[in-house]
Amino acid sequence: MFSKFILIFGLCLIAAVCQGERARYDNYRVYKVIASNEKNLKVLKDLESASDSIIFLDGVHLINKAINVVVAPHKVPDFLQVLDSYKEVAKARSGTYDWTEYHELEDTYSWLQSLADQYPGVVTLVEGGKSHEGRSILGVKINKSQTTKPGIFVEAGIHAREWISAATATYLINELLTSEVDSIKQMADNYEWHVFPHVNPDGYVYTHTTDRMWRKTRKPYEKGCFGADPNRNWGFHWNSVGSSNQPCSDTYAGPSAFSEVETRSFSEYIQTLKGKISLYLSFHAFSQLLLYPYGHTGELPENHKDLKQVFDVAVTAVGKRYNTVYTGGNIYDAIYPASGASIDWAYANVDTKMSFCYELRPGPNSGMFGFNLPASQIKPNGEEIMDSLVAMVNEVEKLGYFK
Repeated sequence: MFSKFILIFGLCLIAAVCQGERARYDNYRVYKVIASNEKNLKVLKDLESASDSIIFLDGVHLINKAINVVVAPHKVPDFLQVLDSYKEVAKARSGTYDWTEYHELEDTYSWLQSLADQYPGVVTLVEGGKSHEGRSILGVKINKSQTTKPGIFVEAGIHAREWISAATATYLINELLTSEVDSIKQMADNYEWHVFPHVNPDGYVYTHTTDRMWRKTRKPYEKGCFGADPNRNWGFHWNSVGSSNQPCSDTYAGPSAFSEVETRSFSEYIQTLKGKISLYLSFHAFSQLLLYPYGHTGELPENHKDLKQVFDVAVTAVGKRYNTVYTGGNIYDAIYPASGASIDWAYANVDTKMSFCYELRPGPNSGMFGFNLPASQIKPNGEEIMDSLVAMVNEVEKLGYFK
């Protein structure tokens, strides 16, 4: 499909032109678009010659190649309408759910329901909370023997624009249910899995309909601003560092801890599993990092040596298949100070002393990709994360954290 990137306002394209006052580009917007097939490429070619108010900065020659487009203010509605009218329908709508494309929320939710129907007694569809706009936070519980087992909890999609995080969660679900690889089958058989691909469903829908780079929830706040950062809103050292008090900021912590119904209702669900979750995982993007508590301080957790031991085997395993390099460590030092995050809250509140966050592909110097990782990388990313999870789970088992 076409992927719309962040809007840029008040653009001055060429310094010499702006200095001479011969042409101005105030309030023009820059889009970065990617045509995923020849049909969509033709649409871009037609747009290229349609108006001098739509300026292509790159040649329109190749599919799956980012193209920068400058659009005059009065042409923005027409431009977006053309792209939306040609947006591909997700494969799930024709009955196929796979990992060659990113899927829309309703398709993933339908797929989760189909798994509960296909694997009765093994897969249970679970509502883990609600969103501001009334959507369910749906996930699945997977227990192949229906007996009491150590629990592993996985949440993804807390930041709406990080599509690869949700895709990785669904890839994990599928592997747990269908893989014939012995190490994955063993991991599926020995633990009870709780996996939620879309913890911020309103935001995810908004990235498909309006703004691909949207990060936050969608609750309205003052000054015409919307949403809080749902990974700065958890009630553990809330808003102490690495977050903002400004409602328009991408890192707005909200007016109070758990001000967002998403984090509040989801945390209440997780609390019902207290004592049953031995490993908590959060999927994010991007930068190829593996992180563990804490984000509010550089002081290390009491079991930091065990966390580091698990970290070491997990980042080694993630690189074996495709030589993908992950780094990381404690949040505060490895990436930046950030309080009010889900993995810190889980570590402190539900007796889960193994708590990690994967910042998935691409790497930190990814150029044009960033949050818009091509769909062609969903599967290799999923494969290497499965390798890493097998190693991680085995190490956590060796250290005696599964009870």
